[in-house]
Amino acid sequence: MATPATLADVPPVVAARLPNGRWHALEIAFWLIPVVCFFLLPNYRVLGSQILITALFAVSLDLILGYAGIVSLGHAAFFGIGAYTAGLLAVHGWHEPISGLIAAALVSTLAGYLTSFLVVRGGDLTRLMVTLGIGLMLWEAANKASSVTGGVDGLSGVTISPIFGLWRFDIGGRTAYLYALIVVFIVFLLIRRLVNSPFGLSLRGIREGGKRMPAIGAPVARRLRTIFTLAATVAGIAGALLAQTTQFVGIDTLGFPRSAELMIMLVLGGTGRLYGGLVGAAIFMIAQDYLSGINPVYWQFWIGLFLVVIVLFAHGGVLGGLDALRARLRKDKQA
Repeated sequence: MATPATLADVPPVVAARLPNGRWHALEIAFWLIPVVCFFLLPNYRVLGSQILITALFAVSLDLILGYAGIVSLGHAAFFGIGAYTAGLLAVHGWHEPISGLIAAALVSTLAGYLTSFLVVRGGDLTRLMVTLGIGLMLWEAANKASSVTGGVDGLSGVTISPIFGLWRFDIGGRTAYLYALIVVFIVFLLIRRLVNSPFGLSLRGIREGGKRMPAIGAPVARRLRTIFTLAATVAGIAGALLAQTTQFVGIDTLGFPRSAELMIMLVLGGTGRLYGGLVGAAIFMIAQDYLSGINPVYWQFWIGLFLVVIVLFAHGGVLGGLDALRARLRKDKQA
């Protein structure tokens, strides 16, 4: 006769814990790389600042695609809004960079918030069409208003004052690199804290099963609007950084090709991995610089080939492939 189970026989329930937010050694090493490159590769500081800015832009897309499952083909719209805001302020006499960056973030936030009501309403196809349509409309509006934006010739005459009156933007890209690195790192810290919070975990739940989340009291539409607005803010900051460091705003900042390239970068690095956008942007832009130097006409062929290989053999991008390789090595070691 079986004896009744006692409380001592019941296995303990392990409470689920949130990510503790501690920095790992690989993360610290990752952020030391751009610092080392600043000293060891002085001739590539201009390219390095572009990589940092594009990486932040890619992370903004990862917030909505990788964590919330919102697909977008017009994310460059917010990048361009931030760039034109900072550029127009500088052209009309407001040359201070920090306040210009904040203004660009605010304008992009407003644009993202207004757009979020349209994006959240539909499914994936609707979101694709809405974001693509908004991007095309903004591009054509900027092209039509050439007296304000410069049209296809771009917005020139952007002059940025020295940061805090001390550090002037030089032709070698020294100040631009450090400025971009500091801003990108600060924004990344906030994003890292966000995705490791209960809010970030709820976004993953919405991505995996959005119809089930209301059962636990999660306001799905509100949280999707929030993360879309925040992603627009980050994209606007990246656009403003580009305008301030290059002191020029091209109409291509609003174009569909930039959104498409951004998607490629994110797929290369790995979506929903926080560092995927950073890694993907670095790989894409370094490969673009190297391959275009070899053959300025057909370099996109090799980028496309690399993308096909990553999608077929490294699920989850480069970081996903590295995780799979590390798991396999650990398994073989245990065996």
